Amino acid sequence: MLLHDKLHPYRLLLASQSPRRRELLTGSGLRYETAPRYEVEERYPAGMPAAEVPEYLSRLKSDGFPRALEADEILLTADTVVIAGGEILGKPRDREDAVRMLRLLSGACHTVVTGVTLRTAGRRRSFSAESRVAFRRLVEEEIAYYVDTFRPYDKAGSYGIQEWIGYVAIERIDGSFYNVMGLPVQRVYAELDRFADDLMRGNTEEP
Repeated sequence: MLLHDKLHPYRLLLASQSPRRRELLTGSGLRYETAPRYEVEERYPAGMPAAEVPEYLSRLKSDGFPRALEADEILLTADTVVIAGGEILGKPRDREDAVRMLRLLSGACHTVVTGVTLRTAGRRRSFSAESRVAFRRLVEEEIAYYVDTFRPYDKAGSYGIQEWIGYVAIERIDGSFYNVMGLPVQRVYAELDRFADDLMRGNTEEP
């Protein structure tokens, strides 16, 4: 049975305002609704390994959903971080911070990790996906041009792979391209398929 058919009795809610995540989930062919915006303080324990942070934050966003889920709803939350030299690069605070981040990424490899949580009223599953990305060395004029033209202040690591910088700066990727955009669509599709199977079997326990 196709996943579309398995999900027919359910409403898939995407709790993200990211246009990239909406685009990617639309591209998967799945029907979904965008949940209303709500705020969650994105804090994580000191000393938590960087690669575990996105999955932790995706659970935090899921638990912070402002109402109880209906019996036919599946909530999808996600968080993406860029890790360079052991430092977590979230969204830049301002132009100076964006330039600083791109200088760190220039001429080096970094890791992009997206954590995802799927939750119903009675079940939850969380997972994460990693991609390794290599940038060629950028000159200062290129960094300034990208920041001033594309203003990547809503993007982890201060860049969007689907924009100019992805075409001219990225030498290679090991892992999902779409993960770097903000949602590992193939993994999400596969995990949703397993999740739907569990729901059909009436398995409501968390793994």
